[in-house]
Amino acid sequence: MTIRKSSKAGVVGLAAFAMAATAFTGPAQASRDTASKAVDHQATQAAIDAAVKAGVPGVTAQARDAKGVWKSASGVGDLKTGAPRGKNDRFRVGSITNTFVATVLLQMEAEKRLSLDDTVERHLPGVVTGNGNDGSQITVRQLLNHTSGLFDYLADKEYVETYFLGDGYLQHRYDTVTPEKRVKVALSHEPLFKPGARHAFSHTNDILAALIVEKIGGKPYEKEVRDRIIKPLGLKATSNPGTSVRLPQPSSRGYAKLFLSAPDRIDDVTEMNGSQGWGDGDIISSADDLNRFYRALMRGKLLPPRQLKAMKTTVDNPDFPGSSYGLGIERFTLSCGTTVWYHDGGAMGSVTLASTTEDGRHQLAFNYNSNWGVETGLPVLNAEYCETPAR
Repeated sequence: MTIRKSSKAGVVGLAAFAMAATAFTGPAQASRDTASKAVDHQATQAAIDAAVKAGVPGVTAQARDAKGVWKSASGVGDLKTGAPRGKNDRFRVGSITNTFVATVLLQMEAEKRLSLDDTVERHLPGVVTGNGNDGSQITVRQLLNHTSGLFDYLADKEYVETYFLGDGYLQHRYDTVTPEKRVKVALSHEPLFKPGARHAFSHTNDILAALIVEKIGGKPYEKEVRDRIIKPLGLKATSNPGTSVRLPQPSSRGYAKLFLSAPDRIDDVTEMNGSQGWGDGDIISSADDLNRFYRALMRGKLLPPRQLKAMKTTVDNPDFPGSSYGLGIERFTLSCGTTVWYHDGGAMGSVTLASTTEDGRHQLAFNYNSNWGVETGLPVLNAEYCETPAR
């Protein structure tokens, strides 16, 4: 499994850290949830406490299993006031947005409104072209499993320096940025490889997938996500920000190290225009809602069997042996042999991971309110899935 530390988290290009994860259960009302004993999650608590000791400002986490719900928080949510991190915080989930978009497209496929083998050109004529890029050679499936070969716009040095690093971020954090602009940045580069040749994660794929959702549905992608997933599952803490710069309450502050020349400098990056993550990283949610979403997904509450099988059909991730990527979701086997499905996401001042076992019986989601510390995530996952008493 991998945590992608992208330029959205303050690093030029993409880096990846070996990690492991699992996901959650379905949409039960919070008032009906039973509490899982804290003693059963002592190892997980110790792991998130260790992340804070290693320098992460704060962590919020929730696990769900047959014994109920366990939620916890460690560290601070506001470095200025010292206010603690909240157990019910909302936060930017970054590329976890991809699983929502993939689910909507697979629902549309079940409705026979598209095929995964349709070309991008069929639904977005004339959009993917130039510099060797050809939408007639790329399928919807290849967008979702990241085998398109399209350049990642977040690996473009000029774009990153303008919107995610140093003075560039501070000057442009409130700018509205269209998805078309970000696609144009990607297409100014040649493709990395021939479509279908291998897997390479690219945020450009996810923007195009969201644009296809809009083309097929005839309405904003945000409305499709809301009507098809958020409302039916009762995900009250989940939303798309549009052009809003603020996080809904309750939430904590988010922090980043923006200046590569000043690695000890920490800036508050809580506010940024949500349009800068449209379609590939804009969703705001909570650990509870993410667990409910992934539980419902794995239990077949959102997709028919055929589409869920397609989602779980993976391609190898050549950079991380043992990890493989499906359609908007990834599979990884932990040190103890437990296999989990997960997605991770980085945004300004936020690193999130949501995971689940394939049977949908055990989930874990957690968030750091910083753009560093991802290397401490694997111990959290191993603690919850390998050291928690058997369910």
